[in-house]
Amino acid sequence: MTGTIHGVGLGPGDPDLMSVRADRLVRATRHIAYFRKRGRVGQARRLVEGMLRADAIEYAMDYPVTTEIPVADPAYMDRLSAFYAECTRHLAGLADAGEEVVVLCEGDPFFYGSFMHLHSRLAGRAPVRVVPGITGMSGAWTASGMPITWGEDVLTVAAATLPEAELTRRIRDTDALVVMKIGRHLPKLRRAVAAAGREAAAWLVEYAAMAEQRVMRLADAGDSAPYFTILLIHGQGRRP
Repeated sequence: MTGTIHGVGLGPGDPDLMSVRADRLVRATRHIAYFRKRGRVGQARRLVEGMLRADAIEYAMDYPVTTEIPVADPAYMDRLSAFYAECTRHLAGLADAGEEVVVLCEGDPFFYGSFMHLHSRLAGRAPVRVVPGITGMSGAWTASGMPITWGEDVLTVAAATLPEAELTRRIRDTDALVVMKIGRHLPKLRRAVAAAGREAAAWLVEYAAMAEQRVMRLADAGDSAPYFTILLIHGQGRRP
């Protein structure tokens, strides 16, 4: 029988926020795969520390590039495409042999996650099931202690990798805002928020739902941000 590949959302960072199904699959499945930066443990793997069965077989998928090559460089896409093709081949081979496989995913597998690139390649090659998870942005606005939307507020989710002018337009033209993938783009994002006239309403949440969690106004933040940082602007829409 053909095995199934499970893309399992682990939630925003606190193991207590995993779903019951995610917990069950992680603890029961022998083949465990996860993405990581070469030389690092990887956040997804760190989240399941102490949960894996004693005979678990781990498959670490080390990104061939992160920031070493500009995204616009054709070599960047070529190397990532070859990487995802190799990961797909390995996982499909396990499924063909009748093995069940869990791919650990931070947040939700279908929200800005690397698993999406496997999912599209595995279609028609092996059975795939996805276990949704609480997103990092949900963890961030919960950490802020304020609702992100009210009434008919429109919520925009953007990546800080967008061009500065486009970021400015998105920030200016929405009621509520979430910005992901900040990291080294924080100076550009700060300029865009200021140009949109919304600096006083902007918050940064670092490591939402993790032990290192920090919540601060954008104006009080430094010049750099860790990878797990999200910017929020809360909507102020209709309420009773």
